[in-house]
Amino acid sequence: MASSLMSLKLACVVVLCLAVLGAPLAQGAINCGEVTSKLAPCIPYLKGPGGGAVPPACCSGIKTLNGEAQTAPDRQAACNCLKSAAATITGINLNLASGLPGKCGVSIPYQISPSTDCKRFQCL
Repeated sequence: MASSLMSLKLACVVVLCLAVLGAPLAQGAINCGEVTSKLAPCIPYLKGPGGGAVPPACCSGIKTLNGEAQTAPDRQAACNCLKSAAATITGINLNLASGLPGKCGVSIPYQISPSTDCKRFQCL
């Protein structure tokens, strides 16, 4: 159960970077279980001291989630899952989380933060 909570917060911190472009009040096809499972391999990296290599399974999950969250409803759903998860996992290094998308070759137009307003971002 603690692992599930950690995975959920990871989703909150990491996927925020990937899925914050959602439209307000839209219900996405992506669910929190999917977000959590895809980003779970990132948790040890985000709780570590930093400076190490990002686990390949973490980058794979980030890239997969980013590819799946292409619609506004999906991006908002993923963002909200990440925000919920962020409140449950202790010890996440937000500086590492902020740099994680770039280290995995994913470009995002916003700051990764638990305070990100998922409703504020619209698809271009």
